Amino acid sequence: MPGSDSEDRFGSGKGRGIRNRKIREAIYQRYRQAKAERKSEKRRQQAEEEKADPSKRVERLANNVPKTQENTREHDETYVDEDDQEVEDDQEQDEFAPYFSGQAPKVLITTSRCATAIANQFGKELETIFPNSKFVRRGSGYTIEQIIQFCNNREYTDTIVLHEDRRKLFALTIIHLPEGPTAHFKLSNPESMYSLDENVVITPHHPELILNNFTTRLGHSVGRFFAALFPQVPEFQGRQVATFHNQRDFIFFRRHRYDFVSGERANLKEIGPRFTLRLRWLQKGPYNPSHGEFEWSFKPAMETSRRRFFL
Repeated sequence: MPGSDSEDRFGSGKGRGIRNRKIREAIYQRYRQAKAERKSEKRRQQAEEEKADPSKRVERLANNVPKTQENTREHDETYVDEDDQEVEDDQEQDEFAPYFSGQAPKVLITTSRCATAIANQFGKELETIFPNSKFVRRGSGYTIEQIIQFCNNREYTDTIVLHEDRRKLFALTIIHLPEGPTAHFKLSNPESMYSLDENVVITPHHPELILNNFTTRLGHSVGRFFAALFPQVPEFQGRQVATFHNQRDFIFFRRHRYDFVSGERANLKEIGPRFTLRLRWLQKGPYNPSHGEFEWSFKPAMETSRRRFFL
């Protein structure tokens, strides 16, 4: 079998250029083993140095930040800083301002026409998420405009419409009443709470709400949409948390119940349901998708880069 000189002559120990397959594989395996040993030795020495001087570990972690689509996203002019006074002034006068001034939400949940048991069951599960909400089966003869009028007459603040096609949920529309706005989302990966846990127990407590990573002006508008569906004062004794997490413009919804094990640690149990939303359009004013004024509408031509996000 070739020695080190032969290995250097035939590709620096990797076995390239050797016709005999067995010899080539043996050389390559020795190369991989030696490389793994060098890497292990380097990590061992690094661990010893960091144990003796903890500041080296802090410096290494600060310098070795992995690149992701999130931290390398393209610059967005509508990005909102935490102390942006212009945004705060606009939010004090928008359609959601009464809610943040103490108005209690009242939500009606319904479906598209001729909905099957799939949409009806998921609507009932949404009813357990939003406090002071009611699920109503939609008759085939009622239009969304008639449902909105029904809600306005009974002082509902929001209407949620589940859209189903061929026994599959595909979209969700949230209409803020009485003067809008309206948000339409693509709905994907819905999972029932009973598929996550057959013995799930739901209490009527108001959950805590977490809105994560809504950083642009559009993202703030969408976040306020979700916030207006929940009472401002959570009931902590219920130990429930509802989370809307935005990642690359996909909004992941999860609901958990937590249980404190110690002063600094808590166990989480997902109680569902879970689903993913992606904003398709946001419309100003009353619901009118045909002739209304759109604040934002998604078009495929807008996806010029995988690192361009809008929320």
